[in-house]
Amino acid sequence: MKKYTFIALIFLNAFCGYGQEKKLKSADKNYDQYAYVDAIKTYERLADKGYKSEDLFKKLGDSYYFNSDYENAAKWYGELFTMNPSPEAEYYYRYAQSLKSKGETDKADKILAEFNSLYKNDSRGKLYRQNGNYLDQIKANSGRYQIEDAGINSKYSDYGSFVYDNKIYFASARDTGNFTKRIHKWTGEYFTNIYNAAIDSQNGTASKVNKFKPLNSKFNESSLVFTKDGNTVYFTRNNFLNGKKGKNESDATLVKLYRANLVNGKWTNITTLPFTSDDYSTAHPALSSDEKTLYFASDMPGTIGQSDIYKVSINGNSYGTPENLGKEINTEGKETFPYVTSENEIYFASDGHPGLGGLDVFVGQLDSNGVVSNIQNLGSDINSPKDDFAYIIDTATRRGYFSSNRDGGQGSDDIYKFLETRRLKCTQELNGVITDAATGAVLPEAKVTLYENQAIKKSVLSNSEGQYRFDVECGKTYSVRAEKQEYATKEVLVTIGNASGKTSLPIALDKSVCKVTVGDDLGKCFGIKMIYFDLDKSDITAAAALDLAKILDVLSQNPTMKLDIRSYTDSRASREYNKALSDRRAKATISWLVKNGVSKNRLTGKGYGETALVNRCSDGVQCSEEEHQQNRRSEFIITGV
Repeated sequence: MKKYTFIALIFLNAFCGYGQEKKLKSADKNYDQYAYVDAIKTYERLADKGYKSEDLFKKLGDSYYFNSDYENAAKWYGELFTMNPSPEAEYYYRYAQSLKSKGETDKADKILAEFNSLYKNDSRGKLYRQNGNYLDQIKANSGRYQIEDAGINSKYSDYGSFVYDNKIYFASARDTGNFTKRIHKWTGEYFTNIYNAAIDSQNGTASKVNKFKPLNSKFNESSLVFTKDGNTVYFTRNNFLNGKKGKNESDATLVKLYRANLVNGKWTNITTLPFTSDDYSTAHPALSSDEKTLYFASDMPGTIGQSDIYKVSINGNSYGTPENLGKEINTEGKETFPYVTSENEIYFASDGHPGLGGLDVFVGQLDSNGVVSNIQNLGSDINSPKDDFAYIIDTATRRGYFSSNRDGGQGSDDIYKFLETRRLKCTQELNGVITDAATGAVLPEAKVTLYENQAIKKSVLSNSEGQYRFDVECGKTYSVRAEKQEYATKEVLVTIGNASGKTSLPIALDKSVCKVTVGDDLGKCFGIKMIYFDLDKSDITAAAALDLAKILDVLSQNPTMKLDIRSYTDSRASREYNKALSDRRAKATISWLVKNGVSKNRLTGKGYGETALVNRCSDGVQCSEEEHQQNRRSEFIITGV
């Protein structure tokens, strides 16, 4: 697959006319210089004549693997394993990936199991062990797309699309029509340039393809991203600027990220980004929604695998220090072609996470600190046994594009357009009606609050018909609290199903029958028997805060009410210790209420330890846990109204 020019992140300048060297030394030289097309020819001639060696089989397998010819890669890796059943770790993984691409999943999984047992610290093996049912997960994530040819493909490699201003931009190795044909010896195809085509904003249908000349050079360009205002573009190019070609110590020209500016209608000021280098590659730029962060792929120092995904902050025309996104997303394999959406999802291609073979497309969730979680394979619509990558999506229309060298395409890589018909992130609508339990009358303007793990997710007021609704995630358990003046507050637990749809949760409220006066325990109105604390601690927990919020609400609605807060323990500790602990807890309760807006002069309280037991469970008496719990209680005694 021709995108390996930018996935393996390496480049070699080459022209037509292949040498016919037959000696192994010449083949090794071609291999070392990434001229895989020539290396294959020579190595196979040697193999046909009966020459065998581990090194030969490794290099033949790799030459095909790096060009995404997995069938032939599997053939030569098979010869390697016949000669040496225990080669280095990377060959276990490449052989398994090649077998999966051929459809030999069972054999591939067996190789991966051996790989994991021998190389326990390799994250790829760990991921397969932790996701033993990965094929079931992929199946569950499939059937969500309508996919078509994008209408811009040629018989050559076409890949890496980006849409801006109703045009699709992409890289292509198609014949440019020049008299001099520049051939890349890694792939055997022409060098890539950037092209574009106008597209229909409704269905993605493309018109005539044109070369995007302002950014193209005589070497490779690919994968670009525009800023929203269209005045800046980031793109990938071989290390070539102002007619000069940069090289590393091995005399190889790598790839770099470049930036250009639109000035008076012309693209100018083409410069390399300051964190690039002649000694490592940077490629495939993607911007965060706020355009303050640039994501990219690189094999720079600190890379975990063959290529990792990085991010760097953008501060006007300056940039921060690149940061590796970490082991949550990056493996010892290849992670590349990032794309970040306005919903803080990061799509990327990887051969290190469990997939169908070759590169698969995955999606993860980015938190506010840039940490990636909940990584999932997109399923067998987007992914295939071959290489699938460069996925982009419009989050509003759910339309987008991706690249693949799957069977049935026009060239070695092709661009496909898609419509996502079902979100991978399973969501539901949680709705219901708030009513009077006795009469069935709807209750408008009831406060309805959604909690997850004791944390407030959202609060709404029921509408004129008593209705409320929340967007929730499938498979999660929530608590819904309904409150209305003159009614007793009610909380209901609900577990959302595992499929998209709706869950109905009607809530009927009882009229408040708790008429309190001085001397009454306000906590009894809400069934609050105790404010829970962690063992041996006096900090207010999230669970305790839920009950205290009920007390807070009553105090807010009754601004002259005063409370005496009393905390009690059971007898299982010394009297002195229990007295001190209960006193700290009473004071912590008062502090929480004051912090949340209650005037301190409305509250008193202290701890009474085990001095007012409600049953027989004093020191030395054998009691059940339930009996002891009756003594561990909190009281909210009304001292003024």
